[in-house]
Amino acid sequence: MGIWTGLLLLVIGIIAGGYGTIVGAGGGFIFVPALLILLDMDPVIAAASGLVIVLINSFTGVLGYAKQNKINYQIALTIGISALPGALLGVWLLQVYSSQYFYVIFATILVGLGIFLFQKNSPWKGKFLHRKEKHKTAKNRKAPREFWFIPFGLIMGVLSSYLGIGGGWLLVPILIYIFKVPTHRAAATSILSLCLYSTVGVISQFFYGNIDWMTVIFGGAGVIMGANIGVLLSQRIPGKVILQMLSVLLVIIGVRMYFQ
Repeated sequence: MGIWTGLLLLVIGIIAGGYGTIVGAGGGFIFVPALLILLDMDPVIAAASGLVIVLINSFTGVLGYAKQNKINYQIALTIGISALPGALLGVWLLQVYSSQYFYVIFATILVGLGIFLFQKNSPWKGKFLHRKEKHKTAKNRKAPREFWFIPFGLIMGVLSSYLGIGGGWLLVPILIYIFKVPTHRAAATSILSLCLYSTVGVISQFFYGNIDWMTVIFGGAGVIMGANIGVLLSQRIPGKVILQMLSVLLVIIGVRMYFQ
């Protein structure tokens, strides 16, 4: 690996670590597409290496968010433990089913989620709703029972290991819109869950020998720096802005993936 490639990975890691920590997505949804698009890396290697980056990012973020007392440990542990078998399943699926469909699946999920988040958090949406409608919507909201954290955790584990992007990009919206967890707390809680189930995925990928360690070294160094920056910035950014930023980025990355 050349020095310029290493520096590029370092910069990508800083961006992925900072952004991923702020939105609770682990940074893999930035890092893995960068490996696929900029370095033309094999999808299996990119997913495996990206998962290690997610683990580094999430562990660093947990340390920062724990000091701010923003983590809901009960939710995080329930989802994280439930995701462990899903993480193993995701690694196995990656071995037996990885082709050009990898890009299509990845891109479709990212674009769909991005559009959903933007529609929900559009800066113009409030101007076209009457106060009564807003009150009615808020009044009818009711979070489902905590039992559903278990199947959601299983799904997160599969997506995390198969796509190598952590699953937090989906977990955070689920916590916010389905379980009514405040945005900043949802992001912090997601980071701890990621830290738990991405560990199993990383161990499995290590067993299969799919990890590019030079990529992890340079990218991981950037992620550690970015994650610490993200924890500090998260205190100053409104929750709605965080979701707007996430939605736009997901759509951009997803559309670009269709042409890869």
